[in-house]
Amino acid sequence: MKLAGFLNLKGISGQIAALVVASIIAIHVIIAAIFLLYRPDQSEPPGDRGHAQLASAIQLLGAAAPSERARLSIDINNAFPQLGVEILPPGTAPAAGELNERELHFLYRRLGSAYRLFPLAGDGTRIGVTLPDGAVISARLLADRHRPPFFGGPWMMTLLFVVISVTLLGLWAARALTAPLSSFARAAESFSLDGAAAPLPERGPEEIRSVAKALNRMRERITSLIDDRTKMLAAISHDLRTPITRMRLRSEFIEDETHRSRMLADLDQMRAMLEAVLSFLRNDRRLESMTLTDIASTLQLVTDQFSDMGHKVNYDGPAHAMATVRPDDLHRSVTNLVENAVRFGAEATIRLRTLPDRITIEVEDDGPGISDARKRDVLEPFVRGDGARNMDESEGFGLGLSITNAIVLAHGGTLSLHDKQPHGLVARIALPVRAEDRRSAA
Repeated sequence: MKLAGFLNLKGISGQIAALVVASIIAIHVIIAAIFLLYRPDQSEPPGDRGHAQLASAIQLLGAAAPSERARLSIDINNAFPQLGVEILPPGTAPAAGELNERELHFLYRRLGSAYRLFPLAGDGTRIGVTLPDGAVISARLLADRHRPPFFGGPWMMTLLFVVISVTLLGLWAARALTAPLSSFARAAESFSLDGAAAPLPERGPEEIRSVAKALNRMRERITSLIDDRTKMLAAISHDLRTPITRMRLRSEFIEDETHRSRMLADLDQMRAMLEAVLSFLRNDRRLESMTLTDIASTLQLVTDQFSDMGHKVNYDGPAHAMATVRPDDLHRSVTNLVENAVRFGAEATIRLRTLPDRITIEVEDDGPGISDARKRDVLEPFVRGDGARNMDESEGFGLGLSITNAIVLAHGGTLSLHDKQPHGLVARIALPVRAEDRRSAA
């Protein structure tokens, strides 16, 4: 990697390098500030000068002339009454026991070997001190505020503060760097050809902005390509309607009834094929808005429509079930599944099941079913369940399941095919439940 590219703050590498450098500088500044405030090299913690004052007073009395010690002790008590310095008579005997040298380590270190410390009888708050010339004084031993251990004092708090600060900084930086990538994933999932999806935001590091620009241009090219294809096929369909109509008129003059009926059937098949293909191509271009709909009523309507046409279709499910869907598209997808069910079976059943996180619609029949090897293939355009069947308008053109699958995917759901025992097929639509659906159900 070139040094100039590495130091470029507009790029990902430069931003990561700047983040690392800023984190290191912040850690050093925080530790240096705590070090200057805490000063572990000092002999005593700041604010605890009791032992230092006592050591200075003892040294001052030890260096003074014996005739001056009485007056000097009075001056010391006036300045530091908490020390309670007194001059004891010679030969004062120490009390039983020994002083804790570890607790008085500072005094021993300051006074040196010329001075001797010993305990006095009483409450244990006073100590005796033998001066270099043999004189004896006493003083009050102030309560020692022990310095907290290294890992229990400010250093541990500093370490925790540094860890938390750097962690939060890292999380914020990681989110700032990866947020554009997450928006790419969301844009790819929501990409549609109806132009409703907003273009990718061109923000973030230089590499991310370049990728966003490239993806936006790619989306424009794909949309333009699909538009051109749809317009071309629509034009072909429009242009073919005229010769097909003329051929139908000319077929009426064919005297042979058999030939005339076959010719008209072929022309009707051509017209139906053109309409089916255009319907499939335009399906993603005309997405209706999502609406809070009673799915149960929609399924009951489909059941009644097929029952009125003489088919045996039943509905099994709740009387009402609200969900946010595209009503016309959902009606069309279920209609396609029921058409397949009544085409290959004698009876069909529409089932509706509601769960907290999804809604399931099943259309089952008692027909021959579809083999496992072809269940995935029949969801593709122009693929029918029986490959050996001749193309016939009554048998369909292999677009019904493809259109249904496209509609379900546009809803964020899934379409799957399953076997029914002892024979038959179950087409299952699973749709996610949105937040507004839960509120309406409540």
